[in-house]
Amino acid sequence: MTAGSRTAPLPVRPARADDPEEVRRIYGICLRTAALGGDATGLVDDPRLLGDVFAGPYLAHAPDLAWVLARDEGGASRPVGYILAAEDTAAFERELDRAWWPRIRARVAGRSVEPGGPDAWLRAYIDDPPRTPAHITARYPAHLHIDLLPEAQGGGNGRRLCAILIEALRERGVPGLHLGVNARNANALGFYGHMGFEMLDDGPDTKILGMRLRPRDGAR
Repeated sequence: MTAGSRTAPLPVRPARADDPEEVRRIYGICLRTAALGGDATGLVDDPRLLGDVFAGPYLAHAPDLAWVLARDEGGASRPVGYILAAEDTAAFERELDRAWWPRIRARVAGRSVEPGGPDAWLRAYIDDPPRTPAHITARYPAHLHIDLLPEAQGGGNGRRLCAILIEALRERGVPGLHLGVNARNANALGFYGHMGFEMLDDGPDTKILGMRLRPRDGAR
């Protein structure tokens, strides 16, 4: 997510994970924010790959922790940002191994990829998905992805999405939340720092940040 012009707060609603048009729009947001918060359209050969890696798994396997910022457009509620999460990262990764990644591998089977080309790292990710270290998931089991189009940035929209997710995780008794950030994305690092996330792994390419959560009274 990058800093943008200040905007008025936008309505937040649950993502409609069973609506193909909503999924298509969320994939579009993922593509248009993938270049360090900027538009990656034209930077990848297969524009679906980014969504298949960073959005689709959550809509398919954790739809109860998916929300969108929505703007009214001709009477329709159009997503312009989202937050997606899994409350148990280790279990989520196992579920994707079973049911998601085989489906995506079948979709791209037989399609050649230029070595070192724009899609090579995404295909490598799909073929051999990385695992979150156990020392992270032990204390910070949940993780999130959040992306906002420029028109949705500012006005506290990103902070409100995070607050909604954090409250939902607290109600479930989840003790901690983490996320990965590209080391070059200074705007995102600053945003999460202001939200209260702390550095867990200061890697040269990816920084892992985390936040401990205080469960609500009566949380399951």
